Amino acid sequence: KGAGVGPSPSYSYSAQTVEVFVDTETGQVRVDKIIAAHDCGRALNPLTVEGQVEGSVYMGLGQALQEEMVWSNGRLMNPSLLEYKIATTLETPEIECSIVESIDPEGPFGAKEAVEGSLAATIPAVANAIYDAVGVRINSLPITPEKVLAALREKEKQQRPGKPGSNGGAR
Repeated sequence: KGAGVGPSPSYSYSAQTVEVFVDTETGQVRVDKIIAAHDCGRALNPLTVEGQVEGSVYMGLGQALQEEMVWSNGRLMNPSLLEYKIATTLETPEIECSIVESIDPEGPFGAKEAVEGSLAATIPAVANAIYDAVGVRINSLPITPEKVLAALREKEKQQRPGKPGSNGGAR
């Protein structure tokens, strides 16, 4: 308490579900909706809490699908917002925020933080939604169309009939 990273006396919790559409021909992932539930202790200003949660979800979505620092021979190849791709309003899905209140005895007036928890929950929620949609796990960020296509090709190769260890393509 009081020192280091995250000097908050109380830690929050967040849970999310994500609806995605995955184009199996191009590997493109479109996020249609994110539902975020965030335990912020007492919501001292509910409108501000909702804005913080939505902003955190937005940042997590960018990290999950687009943001990447590209290096070549020690040189940053995408040093400005012209090359470093962040999510825009065009990629922002519907974000539904649910504030969960649990009065925390350690927080000021029973409050907890309302930012980092929602950011951290977005990335695995997106990855799990992709897995649920097409059955492939992507274990590195950002989840690009190239990575999705490579995983789909590998999955298809593993399911071919007659291949040792395959189930003959049946499900």
